[in-house]
Amino acid sequence: MHMFDLSTLIHNRFATRSYLPQPVEDAKLTRILEAGRLAPTGANAQPQRILVVQSAEGLAKLSQAANIYHAPLALVVCVDTSKAWTRPVDGKNIADIDATIVTDHMMLTAAAEGLNSVWICMFKPDVIRQAFQLPEGLVPVNILALGYSDAQPPVKNRKPLDELVTYESF
Repeated sequence: MHMFDLSTLIHNRFATRSYLPQPVEDAKLTRILEAGRLAPTGANAQPQRILVVQSAEGLAKLSQAANIYHAPLALVVCVDTSKAWTRPVDGKNIADIDATIVTDHMMLTAAAEGLNSVWICMFKPDVIRQAFQLPEGLVPVNILALGYSDAQPPVKNRKPLDELVTYESF
């Protein structure tokens, strides 16, 4: 098990849009996927289904749906909305939230494994559905492109905490 400081990891992680052709090792991929499996989901429904795309053919197909920045590996995080928890008071289905938590756990694990990533939400779901024969009811929510990069971290432009947080009331 790798030991790391989560605060430092979160601070140093950045979206990478340039990848080296070096493949991701199977052991690292397994640990990343395991983080997605262990991610919390509403009522522990575990509606996520993760499509691993790493073959040249698969990456070419995925590139028709999204810019994956020539990453050697991409994870398409899908959900079965019929399996996701729905809040009874207003009927809100939290499938997208579950998929996002899964994506975040895998993204942070990838960073802990020394990999770079970019979270992609700009894609053509219909192209993914057709190209990868997604079963009915399975919805692609996020793509996580992964790999090694020699990109340098940009200066983070984040709002100060006092602009984002309020206590007790707005």
